[in-house]
Amino acid sequence: MTEVDRVGERIERLLGEFSGADAELAEELVHTLLEFYGAGLARIVEAIDRPLLDRLVEDDHVRGLLVLHDLHPRSTHERVAEALDKVRPYLGSHAGDVEFVGIDDGVVRLRLQGSCDGCPSSTVTAKYAIERVVREVAPEISDVVVEGVAEDAGPGGRPLLPLVPCPVEVP
Repeated sequence: MTEVDRVGERIERLLGEFSGADAELAEELVHTLLEFYGAGLARIVEAIDRPLLDRLVEDDHVRGLLVLHDLHPRSTHERVAEALDKVRPYLGSHAGDVEFVGIDDGVVRLRLQGSCDGCPSSTVTAKYAIERVVREVAPEISDVVVEGVAEDAGPGGRPLLPLVPCPVEVP
């Protein structure tokens, strides 16, 4: 969880402590402050050159603020595609790949290909390698859905171990 996520949760928790008319006033205050700071941030983004902006978006906090105010210089689609390019060499080393299917209502849809498809170990790969890099660059997404992840479960809902070794290892 990023610092921006923690602050957002804290704001939600504090707003939840208000009731009635006070809650409406508190929520209006937060929205007014967000609009004010967002407008100032937009002016800063307009005033700086692209190389500096590209360096700034590498910082988790700055990236989160730019996403929050819809000021990030690259679209969610572009950022997710770049993140997948970073994880492809790892997947390729295990004769696998990932296809970017698309983004629908904040949900990133992916499909595992090659030896990863259907392998119970691909669940670990999807959750720890692919999802991690996607969420780092696109904190605004609500979920990552990966097709081709083994869904078979054994006793207690735990994945069954394959009888034949799977070529995917946990990063």
